[in-house]
Amino acid sequence: MRKEVVAPPPDRFAPLRARIPRPRRPSGLPPPDERHRPRIMRAALSLTGAGLAAFFYCLAFTPSLLPRVGYLQGLVAGITAAMGYALGTAIGALIRLRFRFSPRAVRIWWRVLGLLLTPMIATCLWLGVRWQRELRLRLGMPPAQEYDIVRTVGASLLTFGVLLLIARTLRLATHGCAQVFRLIVPDRAAYCAGTVVVAVLSYTAFDGLLVAHLFAVADRSAAVINNGTGNGITVPVSSLRSGGPHSLVPWDTLGRQGRAFVASVPSAEQLAAFAGHPATEPIRIYAGLASADTMTARAELVVREMDRTGAFRRSVVAVFTPTGTGWVDNRVTQSLEYMYAGDTALVSMQYSYLPSWIAFWGDRSEVVDAASALITAVRERWAALPADHRPKLLLFGESLGTYGMEATFGSAGALVAGADGVLMEGPTFANPVHHQLTLERAAGSPVWDPVYPGLPVDFADTASELRDRPGVRPRVVYLQNSSDPIVWWSWDLLWKRPAWLRGERGPDVTPAMHWFPGVTFWQTTCDLLFANKAPTGHGHVYKSATVDGWAAVAPPPGWTTADTVRLRAQLGG
Repeated sequence: MRKEVVAPPPDRFAPLRARIPRPRRPSGLPPPDERHRPRIMRAALSLTGAGLAAFFYCLAFTPSLLPRVGYLQGLVAGITAAMGYALGTAIGALIRLRFRFSPRAVRIWWRVLGLLLTPMIATCLWLGVRWQRELRLRLGMPPAQEYDIVRTVGASLLTFGVLLLIARTLRLATHGCAQVFRLIVPDRAAYCAGTVVVAVLSYTAFDGLLVAHLFAVADRSAAVINNGTGNGITVPVSSLRSGGPHSLVPWDTLGRQGRAFVASVPSAEQLAAFAGHPATEPIRIYAGLASADTMTARAELVVREMDRTGAFRRSVVAVFTPTGTGWVDNRVTQSLEYMYAGDTALVSMQYSYLPSWIAFWGDRSEVVDAASALITAVRERWAALPADHRPKLLLFGESLGTYGMEATFGSAGALVAGADGVLMEGPTFANPVHHQLTLERAAGSPVWDPVYPGLPVDFADTASELRDRPGVRPRVVYLQNSSDPIVWWSWDLLWKRPAWLRGERGPDVTPAMHWFPGVTFWQTTCDLLFANKAPTGHGHVYKSATVDGWAAVAPPPGWTTADTVRLRAQLGG
């Protein structure tokens, strides 16, 4: 028997529902059928991201303060290109919120982009090699090999690829979190919540795991190095050195740099041969981190050592604020000992065993406390002597040490009055007194070689320019190379063209260097890491240039420019 099919009753409300407008889908969201697909991440590159990545890649080959070897140039170019890609991707996302482009239009734009970018990148690679060669020759370095460009391109592509992979992994995680949040909140709120969660977790992993681990490893490594002794360094046999016979400071408490400081002293015979008359055995005093428990105790220990050795009966007492590891350049100390034929007492004190850049970003208060404790203790003992029986009191700071000295005195006037002569070598960009003096320089004088009226303070980009200067002898001298990124780095490089790239430039700064927002900041930041690898007189390397500095602030009687030239040759580099 045939089964009869019964039709459903008519829907009386269908015309009414047809007249109700359907809700519009928010702009920028995919259709509902696409939103429920498991498509989490696009495989193709962003068109706007690729364009800006190529543009930033080309900018990375423009010269900065210091030349870079091939692999480092590639690393810088790859990171710079990744920065451009991130910016371009964000711009592309904003464009897609307002406009829709057909697949055919996108393919056409990709072809146009390829035709434009290929010759542009090739030209910038060629110019980059040329600029690096010119910069190396300007700094007295041998030109790089031609095949370095292969290393550069390879390193840049690898760096960009790794960063892109990391970025896409984070994007995948963001979309995954958003899929979970969509179960309880609208789409936009879900994506915002996913972004926040991934950002917080990424920062926590970076800061709490990677950065903290790296600092812990650096701390342990520095501690191990500090306990060692450099090649050729032996226990002093002279009682005029810390760590030697009758010393109040045990040899094994000095630390690696302290042991080098007290042991690397020219002999009286060497000093006499240079001076042309009998010389005196120099005094060197040092307190390491393990020599006493506190900064104040170490400073008091240094003063007791000075009394034991008769340091205040010498012609010169010089206080050195070292770099982060406690290192003092031996050319700086030997300069004074040769100039005064050994009639000197040089003292210093360790405040950290970490490199300066770690100590600077970690805790700058340590260098301030150390400089204040040692300078105050020595000056109080020195000031208690009769005025006509006081030795010449000199102060020296290098790199992070200059920051500690400036923070100790607080102003240029106090610094001038604080000693008979002050030599500052490679001041950091954070130095408060140096910054104020630079801002108040005489009109028309360049920032890299300013003229400061009113106080006996002198600046020198080239140390030899200190010779035979007319006028009052300076009490404070700053040595600052125009190519030293530690002097010229600043946060406002991100958004503002610096004064050292306007008007007359320093002799080290190539005319081909230009300021680009963000890029110049990043390039100068990279220069910081290799500032100590430059030749003498460039970057953060001063060495025997301090002979001119000492001759400017505290020359011995009868000292001449010929003696300065002869001593620089004696010390080398």
